[in-house]
Amino acid sequence: MTPALVNWLAFLALLLGIIAFVLEALVFTGFGVAGIVGLILVGWGVLLLAVDVTQATAALVLALIATIVIFILGLRLMSRYNMWYKLTLQNKQDSKEGYVAPAPELRLFAGKEGIAVTPLRPAGSADIEGSRLDVVTEGEFISTGKRVKVIKVEGTRVVVKEIAAFE
Repeated sequence: MTPALVNWLAFLALLLGIIAFVLEALVFTGFGVAGIVGLILVGWGVLLLAVDVTQATAALVLALIATIVIFILGLRLMSRYNMWYKLTLQNKQDSKEGYVAPAPELRLFAGKEGIAVTPLRPAGSADIEGSRLDVVTEGEFISTGKRVKVIKVEGTRVVVKEIAAFE
């Protein structure tokens, strides 16, 4: 290949690698396919621009070491000047301060009857005396529309059994 073509190919690989990194950071929010493709394209672009493979490998290793050192120094500076606390939310919702998720009084439904709104395999929803509840069975399958009875309530876990099988 001609040097001009190699330079354009390297530029294109670097550009596509950076675009893949941006997509990974902003759209896909994780380290997945776009991040791996970005790493491969940037590495390939650096290899194409290098005079030889040893020079490119040395440059990549040096860049990796510099990145790790800058990251560690950045973390130390952020902790020294409390910058991390300025970037993150510090208030916590503690139950001692009254932050408690409202839990319905489910014990009132013990012994009540209703209808399975969704298939219970073994978890699903049932309409118990006009209230739609998340319920579970003791392992058996109950199809939609079957009559059920609440046999026990354990905290937020409501256990039901089909009435025909219960009686």
